[in-house]
Amino acid sequence: MTTTPRHDELGEVQVDLDRPWNVVVWNDPVNLMPYVVYVFRKLFGFPKEKATRLMLQVHNDGRAIVATGPREKMEMDCFRLHRHGLWATMERS
Repeated sequence: MTTTPRHDELGEVQVDLDRPWNVVVWNDPVNLMPYVVYVFRKLFGFPKEKATRLMLQVHNDGRAIVATGPREKMEMDCFRLHRHGLWATMERS
């Protein structure tokens, strides 16, 4: 993924390096809904209602953003989701 440059008032190119990243969980045909809720609660400490809402968003919309933050932290969250068998990717917010 590339960073889109911006131009400041003087026409100089500025790169938005501090823009946060999102972790996106994608729908898959393997994991059951209660398991996805369990993983969201375990890894992110979400209350049951929020974990269920995000799981339903993944199920109905095909994806949900479950975390936003600095790149290094989001890489670790993505890795942890993979370790639990969920399909997750990162994107710029």
